Amino acid sequence: MAEENKDQEKTERATPKKREKARKKGQVAKSREVASVAVLLACLACFWFGSYAIVERMMALTRWSLTQSGQFNVDYNNIQSLSSGIVYKIFAMLLPLFLSAFFMALLANYVQIGFVLSSESVQPKFSKIDPIKGFQKLFSIRGLVELAKNIFKISLIGFVVYITIKGEIENFIPLMDQSVWGILICIGGVAFKIILRVCLALIILAVFDYIYQKWEFEKNLKMSKQEVKDESKQTEGDPLVKARIKHLQRDMARKRMMASVPEADVVITNPTHLAVALRYDQTSTSAPKVVAKGAGFIAENIKDIARKNDVPIVNNKPLARVLYKNVDVDEMIPENLYRAVAEVLAFVYSKGNGRVGK
Repeated sequence: MAEENKDQEKTERATPKKREKARKKGQVAKSREVASVAVLLACLACFWFGSYAIVERMMALTRWSLTQSGQFNVDYNNIQSLSSGIVYKIFAMLLPLFLSAFFMALLANYVQIGFVLSSESVQPKFSKIDPIKGFQKLFSIRGLVELAKNIFKISLIGFVVYITIKGEIENFIPLMDQSVWGILICIGGVAFKIILRVCLALIILAVFDYIYQKWEFEKNLKMSKQEVKDESKQTEGDPLVKARIKHLQRDMARKRMMASVPEADVVITNPTHLAVALRYDQTSTSAPKVVAKGAGFIAENIKDIARKNDVPIVNNKPLARVLYKNVDVDEMIPENLYRAVAEVLAFVYSKGNGRVGK
């Protein structure tokens, strides 16, 4: 019951990480029917374009076999040599068919799932030969679906063959007056028609099977909300820990900023809510730089540190607002503020503080 509830909770789409992990294990959405019908179409094309050549080679092989068998005595070595020659010629005759089927099967699988190389799915596991688990798989929902699909496929093929032969049966009687070659041509044409119709029926079945396999794959990959959260923690870190780290980083940055206030040339305020500390070192920078800024409690701390270290404090509400809003810490002031800041620094310098330019 707990397992059922757990499955019902899996309502979230699989994350890219889980999809990649499943792909590495060889778990992909693939329909075997697509590969089967692709191989069948490849064989059908080979027979269509090369049937005459295949028949000619078969006749040549028959002539060669009869000729060779009549030219030597029958013993073990001669029979072995003859058998090897026959097998070699049959293999050479069927090689184009094998290659076409092989490459078409690869292409069909590549179109479905792309390039996947996984050794995990072929590793020997005791669970694969466990009779109890095998029996459970046999009577599982997937097993029953596969059984129903195979029964439907056999029935469909049988129906197509029956309809085709029934439509051609009236052409079989005149074959009694035909030559052997004429009979072969007629039977080959009927066989080709049967295979072609079966291919068309299996293409439709393969399309529906691929849709079903894709749906089942997505269903099995679904995750619960807790699994998504756990994966997010593993990938990006615990949100609480990340928040704590950011808090510590802000504290460290604030401490460094406060440590720069005693070296400032002036602190500009608005005067109650904002404070911006400026420093102008003519030897290292081309313009004054904001070394600290803050609002509220931080602004009060900046002003307290400035008073303790004899840093001039100038009340300039418009300038304080513009600097606080537009210039970050450790950035030089923009060119449009040169005049206003220069006036403040000149005023401070004229008071004899002796800090400007140091």
